[in-house]
Amino acid sequence: MEATISRVRQSTIPPVIAARWALWTFVIVNVVIVEILFLTAGTGKNGTLTVAKFFGLHAAVLMLFQLLLVARLPWLDRRIGMDRLTVWHRWVGFTLLWTLLTHAVLVVLGYARLDDASMTKTFFALAGVPASLLGMLAAAIVVVIAAVSARQVRRRLRYETWHALHLLLYVALGLAFVHQLQETTTFSSSAFATVYWWALWLFAFGALVTGRIVMPVWRNAYHRFEVAAVVPESDSVVSVHVTGRHLDKLPARAGQFCIWRFPGHNHWWLANPFSLSAAPDGRTLRLTAKAVGSASAGLRHVPVGSRAFVEGPYGAFTSLHRTRPGALLIAGGVGITPVRALLEEEAADDVVVLYRVRSEEDAVLGDEVRTLVGDLGGRLHLLAGRTGEGAPPFDPENLRALVPDVAERDVYVCGPPAMTTAVLTSLRALKVPPRQVHAERFGLA
Repeated sequence: MEATISRVRQSTIPPVIAARWALWTFVIVNVVIVEILFLTAGTGKNGTLTVAKFFGLHAAVLMLFQLLLVARLPWLDRRIGMDRLTVWHRWVGFTLLWTLLTHAVLVVLGYARLDDASMTKTFFALAGVPASLLGMLAAAIVVVIAAVSARQVRRRLRYETWHALHLLLYVALGLAFVHQLQETTTFSSSAFATVYWWALWLFAFGALVTGRIVMPVWRNAYHRFEVAAVVPESDSVVSVHVTGRHLDKLPARAGQFCIWRFPGHNHWWLANPFSLSAAPDGRTLRLTAKAVGSASAGLRHVPVGSRAFVEGPYGAFTSLHRTRPGALLIAGGVGITPVRALLEEEAADDVVVLYRVRSEEDAVLGDEVRTLVGDLGGRLHLLAGRTGEGAPPFDPENLRALVPDVAERDVYVCGPPAMTTAVLTSLRALKVPPRQVHAERFGLA
């Protein structure tokens, strides 16, 4: 840990900032190239169709950016985190929606003016052209995905249903790619343009296939994960120990999470993101879950010796981002699991843990956390009680009273969304530098 902090301090650019700069530099460079190609590839048949081409080209860039955000590239994921990349993916998706709709409306309007016909007649005429029909189908799929991804609709759908519909996006991308090959002159306006577009599409699809398919399949074939033990921690909490071959070569760190499947126990599409509740030791991985759904509730019945399929590890909730010798670790409920793992990597004796639970009986892995903090010579505050009872413990003044030097520490936060939001709000009020605040919301959607 001390070596990690030393390396971070010596670096002039924090890992997350370096990753964001790399990502946005990639976007800006490609947008500039697309602008140049747009200006040099010639205009459309009228002014409206020229503007339509402008939006169409930028829709293509947004599609490719969407793929990179969900490709789960390790270098980006460990520095930015899947939660932030997923949020960016969501907002880019809605930007893509409006860009595509604008492009489609302008295309219909442009040809309607060109043929001096109504937009309705022009729309159906374009639908009879194979290349245009492909673009319409791609846009329709994007509209459907955007509709089911709206918060009000998403909350009413099971994750598996939403995810199955979301996979249609790859169909839309394929249709859009063929549409662009047949419709736009920008692909073939010059040798450079042709090489550039093909390279960009191959890079984006290659990153997606590598990160989402090739790497997980290879790792599972290589490590051959299997359940070594199932340990009930309480009536509602269970730990599953997973072993495998050459786990010392798995690039896992304390604080990260994996996406777990137990094919012999649950259906293949039932996957859950669970944090590693112990620091990886090269021999076993441990997850600890609370029964909040059918998949997590059934973990205590997973047969020992059965195969496990593990995706990951993922996440930026690690000591890679440490900037200070002192640490404040804040957890709520089962959010203690990555914090407990981080404590195993902690080398400094200046650590404070705030653990928010409804009652002491609800303190998941409480004895382990207490022992680890005691071995480090740190302080553990078990904050029991319901949120509505008494003063909220994470109000700025109460937080400062518990940890007077909070602004001088790295702060790691993991817990329910409402608690995490409250803590982050208080940390801003206490003027804790953003560089020292590390929070990650674990989820697939």
